[in-house]
Amino acid sequence: MFKIAMILVATCAALGAAVEEPADLTIAKAIDQELRQLKELPDNARALAIKNLAARIRQQPARYAIALAENLAVDGTEGSGQEILQEIADTILFVLPNAPPQIAGTAYSTLAELARYSGVRVTLNAPEYSAALRELDADDKLRRDADFKLKDIEGGEWTLKGLRGKFVLVNFWATWCPPCRREVSDLQTLCARFKERGLVVLAISDEDTATLKHFAAGQNLNYPVLLDPGQVARGAFRVTGIPASFVYDRSGKLVAQALTRPNMQRFLEMLGDAGLR
Repeated sequence: MFKIAMILVATCAALGAAVEEPADLTIAKAIDQELRQLKELPDNARALAIKNLAARIRQQPARYAIALAENLAVDGTEGSGQEILQEIADTILFVLPNAPPQIAGTAYSTLAELARYSGVRVTLNAPEYSAALRELDADDKLRRDADFKLKDIEGGEWTLKGLRGKFVLVNFWATWCPPCRREVSDLQTLCARFKERGLVVLAISDEDTATLKHFAAGQNLNYPVLLDPGQVARGAFRVTGIPASFVYDRSGKLVAQALTRPNMQRFLEMLGDAGLR
């Protein structure tokens, strides 16, 4: 969802900047290790762990806290409910005022994405935050106008605009991506529940046909898998990380987005925004 590489670079810079305070550094590194393990936890255990980590991050020195808070967003948003997403955003907002400017830049983009795509409350009067929202406006315009002409793994051809009159959930993913694999069962459930009411789920990957066919057969997928060689469609949708999902209503209007793995409740809310309940 977020600019992971930049955040991790910022974390390394922050955690390596104060070798004269080994106690603080040791604590921050320990928290960072716990953050990296969040995605391995079951959803209910992860929620409790995130609350605990959020409280501890707020107590860290400012030069560490902002990078740790952003990593909380990187590692904690997947599959989280609204309460936890708000906790993550509030933690960033709490530590941001005292953060060193040179490592705080990506926090504004993180908050903008949480506010725009996850529905969290962000009250922040800062030019950097306004600029981040404008960048999302530009990306969203491209996504609203995006189309593709792709073949599926069986040779069928699909275009997004050719599905007007249907509810469409476009999902960018890959077989090697753990969060993508974790959301497969939710996508199958949604397809089975809503297919007769007009839902089309399209899973788009840049992997080779053989790999995708093997995975689809092993999982008995009930929705089409589309081939995106060269990531042309992914580029048109401004997707920088996977999984990413986009929901269109019957008129072809983009109504909801998720730039990480949402939980089932969020998927249902996204489809509800399209008028499918």
